[in-house]
Amino acid sequence: MTISQLFDNSNLYILPFWTLMVLLPNWTWTRKIMGSYLPFIPLILLYLYLFSFSLNAETTEALASPTLTDIARFFADETSVATGWTHFLVMDLFVGRWIYWQGQETGVWTRHSIAFCLFAGPAGLLSHIITAAIHGKWFAKDTKGEVTEATASTEN
Repeated sequence: MTISQLFDNSNLYILPFWTLMVLLPNWTWTRKIMGSYLPFIPLILLYLYLFSFSLNAETTEALASPTLTDIARFFADETSVATGWTHFLVMDLFVGRWIYWQGQETGVWTRHSIAFCLFAGPAGLLSHIITAAIHGKWFAKDTKGEVTEATASTEN
C-alpha cells in the first residue's frame, strides 16, 4: 500500500468514531466503542510505521534540535507529512474522546466541541473548556440533582 493510500485510509478510518460521538453520543454502542482504547491502536501502529520510515540521519538531527527551517524541510517529504498528519489524527481523536467522556460524566453539552476538535483539535478543546465553565457556573447540580445556590441566585 502506498503512503498516499495509507493517508487516505487513515482519514476514512477516523470518521465513524467522530460521527458516533457527534450524532449518537448516548447510544449504547457509542459508549462501548468510545470506552475502549482499541480504536487508537491501528492509528498508533500506522504512526509508528510511518515515523520509522521518516527517520534518517538528517531528519533525526532536525528533530533533535528543531528550528522552523529544519521542520519545514522535514515536512517537505510526503512520508513525513503523512506521519505528522497521523499524529494529528491520533491526538485530535484522543482529545475528542476525552471531551466526549467529560460530557457523558458531567452532562456538559459537547457536540459542538467534538465537531470543532475534528477539524481543529485545540479549538475544540478551548470550546469544551469554555462550555464546561459556563455549565459549571449556571447549570451545575449538586449530588441530589438539585440546582445549586449559584444557579438559584441567577434564577431570581
